Amino acid sequence: MRTAATVNYHVHKPERQAFELDAGGIVGNLISPELAPTEITVLDERATDIDMTFARTSLEFAAFHTEVDVLEEDRAWQPVYEADLQGFLKARLDVEEVLIFDHTVRIDDEVSDRKPARNVHSDYSSDGAQQRLVSLLGQERAKEWAASHYAFINVWRPVGAEINSSPLGFIETSSVDEQDWILLDLIYPDRKGQILGLAANPAHQWIYRSKMTPEEVAFFNIYDNRGLPAIAHSALDMIEDAEIHTVRKSIESRTLVRYRDSL
Repeated sequence: MRTAATVNYHVHKPERQAFELDAGGIVGNLISPELAPTEITVLDERATDIDMTFARTSLEFAAFHTEVDVLEEDRAWQPVYEADLQGFLKARLDVEEVLIFDHTVRIDDEVSDRKPARNVHSDYSSDGAQQRLVSLLGQERAKEWAASHYAFINVWRPVGAEINSSPLGFIETSSVDEQDWILLDLIYPDRKGQILGLAANPAHQWIYRSKMTPEEVAFFNIYDNRGLPAIAHSALDMIEDAEIHTVRKSIESRTLVRYRDSL
């Protein structure tokens, strides 16, 4: 089953482009490069028999259960939630070490500091991933990891309620041309990073899982030093059921993993 949605692609330009986050010292203030709203059709993973395995497609959907409420502001939930995520990734993938270094709760309303990301992107360029590796581990330990097989993996799940609007969509990696990618700087008040944006291409094949619940996750590759492709993703501007008015809430957890076969 396919449905219509709108996404915001990036646009090729001769000069380097950038996002400026918390611009002017204002939390949540975002200055964005030019984006091109584009209508797409997206395939519902639930209605297909596509072999969506992480090793083949850089993306997998799975059941996931946790007892914690990640909307509690004091973040007392974090140690338990991270233990749940570590156990999940070790059970699903052949990884020996899992470092969880970031949790972002996104709420799709006007007062939220972190709204769903509505640009087609992947979270790291090659240089950005290597820079992040060093910032997380330090020079010596990063050198050790770089000699082995490591990856950055994002684990995304709904919180509070089933997703009815702005679900997370993905582009099948086999439908992306290398020339579609665009290097983008991320400028924070205290540091600078680098991600990949994606320009529009009619060959792109979009996929999502409809009506995801808090008991489900999407886990997907955002950088792998042994060549598993990064998967482009974005919130999709679409509504599943016009009679439902719940606000889209989600949490994404960025992880650094080292595979067992590299040790």
